[in-house]
Amino acid sequence: MTDEARVLQVLAEATRGPMKPKEIAQALRISTPDYRRFKRLLTGLEAAGKVYRVKGHRYGLPGSLELTPGVISLTRAGDGFIRADTGDTDLFVPSSNLGTAMEGDRVVARIEARPRGRNPVARVIKVLERARDTVVGTFHTVRRVNHVVPMDSRLTQPILIADGDTAGACDGDVVVVRIESYGEGRLGPVGAVSEVLGPISDPGVDVLAVGHGFGISFDFPASVSEAAERATRVGLAEPGAGRVDRRDLLVFTIDPADAKDHDDALSIVPSSSGRFEVGVHIADVSHFVREGDPVDIEALERGTSVYLVDRTIPMLPEVLSANVCSLHEGEDRFAISLFMELDKNGTVHAHRYEETNIRCAHSLSYEDVQEVLDEKAQISPVVDDAIRKLDEVARGVRARRAERGSLDLDLPEAKVILDERGVPIDIRRRDRLASHRLIEDFMILANEVVATDMETRKIPTLYRVHEPPAEDRMEDLRELLGRIGHGLAGRNSVTPGDLQQLLDSVAGRPEAELVSSVVLRSLSKARYDPRNLGHFGLASPAYLHFTSPIRRYPDLVVHREVVASLVRGNPPREWDADELRSVAERTSSREVSAAEAERASIAMKKVEFMEQHLGDEFDGRISGVTAFGFFVTLEKYFVDGLVHVNSLRDDFYRLQQEAYALVGDRGRRRYRLGDRVRVQVVRVDKEARHVDFLLADAQARTN
Repeated sequence: MTDEARVLQVLAEATRGPMKPKEIAQALRISTPDYRRFKRLLTGLEAAGKVYRVKGHRYGLPGSLELTPGVISLTRAGDGFIRADTGDTDLFVPSSNLGTAMEGDRVVARIEARPRGRNPVARVIKVLERARDTVVGTFHTVRRVNHVVPMDSRLTQPILIADGDTAGACDGDVVVVRIESYGEGRLGPVGAVSEVLGPISDPGVDVLAVGHGFGISFDFPASVSEAAERATRVGLAEPGAGRVDRRDLLVFTIDPADAKDHDDALSIVPSSSGRFEVGVHIADVSHFVREGDPVDIEALERGTSVYLVDRTIPMLPEVLSANVCSLHEGEDRFAISLFMELDKNGTVHAHRYEETNIRCAHSLSYEDVQEVLDEKAQISPVVDDAIRKLDEVARGVRARRAERGSLDLDLPEAKVILDERGVPIDIRRRDRLASHRLIEDFMILANEVVATDMETRKIPTLYRVHEPPAEDRMEDLRELLGRIGHGLAGRNSVTPGDLQQLLDSVAGRPEAELVSSVVLRSLSKARYDPRNLGHFGLASPAYLHFTSPIRRYPDLVVHREVVASLVRGNPPREWDADELRSVAERTSSREVSAAEAERASIAMKKVEFMEQHLGDEFDGRISGVTAFGFFVTLEKYFVDGLVHVNSLRDDFYRLQQEAYALVGDRGRRRYRLGDRVRVQVVRVDKEARHVDFLLADAQARTN
């Protein structure tokens, strides 16, 4: 048992409440020479929120003191919810009980009330770890007082800036502020401007603001770039004794047309048994990035590459991410190859791993491959044949996954088209092609094969877990579905197959997008964990990420163990449990930040695009209904905006939840989910990323 576990056990078994440090040390038989080390351990446990100090300098466990550690999220109204470490119900924190806590901070809260049928009410009593030390906002000077209004609407307090700390910012500039004091009592936060980005209207400032707002590092430290150059030279000079030359294989990548980094490639060779040997070849990043070196430490800090609307911010320096690790056409590259023997039904009969040297014959786009599948274009007879065989096997893999009840959420995504200045000129729905599915099928299969090997051989690693949804969320989903005339099977225990059956039943109907969205919101969030907890959405007993080590740190962790244990046959690395858990938490957190930044950058460009159409009218459909109005998604452009209920002047409208409609009191006019309406663009707010519509002609709508 570790020293930490022994301390926690002593406190858990304490019968007289919180204990003094000397009492804990006595119970653990800590010697005098070791007492100082013991005190440092206790201080660390307190900082992590695993123990808490109360009056009399006594320590106890959070649970025994009605204290709950967790991460706080703020609403636009200024209140907060704490996601408890224990996984229990979220705690509600009124704005008056937040203290100095900010969005994403790790805090300890005391439960003060347990109202029936509602979340427990709590008060933040200590901030354990700050989520941010910088904030992005708009600089203003009012009556000689400088302050910055955060662009993140969840940060409701302005940050005061002293005259000597403005860095030359002018009124209206977007700035990055380093927080020097988080405030106390009635005093608000105080900071200093560390970087002036410029007016929000200047090209590129909007996306820079989004990136900085989510703590994204745009540049690599010089020491990391230099280390990457050294790693490149050493790695190319020493390919490794066990590397197998597979340059004779027909190998090709399939990626977006504008992709710069190519993690994965495919090959397919018929076997004598009538089956196929499919090769999934993944860039061997672990050969160049060694654990603990400066590049590795920076990669862990970043956690993932970030794909903003106008740029990619890579996890690894460009010499690695876009050069020696990227599987470029016609270039020799090192890879970790998983060869799977599959039949046309998608069954894996055998598999093996190799450290390989490959050469991609082609770098194909999804559109290139789709045209081959649609018989509208040709690449070459041998490549066309390989693509069709891969598609045939992929369909079998997909069918097997569907048979076991895998969930296929096909939510529409926006594709922003920019001109050379970064100005948006079109917003389209991103098509999901059969070529996309082909790649998804083989990548998912490869991830499952590796995860199963890790689980079977008890090799410590990072799994990609997706736990079953909470019962209360499923009940809320049932209630919502009932209001719009749909049911949900699996009364006792909902399966992904039950949810997929629901999605299939609404496909093509006006409410399909809404149902897909609410199903997604009802699910738990996928994350990384050292424990194999299964993947609910994929109906998979074991899943991890193996196929993208250029852009995801967990894949790099998996690669190192695949090479060491599954290729070279070495004993698995003995991880410290806390260390691997820390990597999982860190990478899960960075993944969330990256996804939010990507969505925010797209939303900002949507608003900028609609600014060009102020006063214009468009047809659209109602895609969401709330008490304060309804959202409309335009037909011409994949943009949505709000028709506020206050703009409906002909009547007083109320929300009818069971009908998903706003209904007028006098005229009984209804604005329902899926109704077609014509709207006028009347207002855009680039900082808040909002578009407001006005109903142009209510009579023109059709039901």
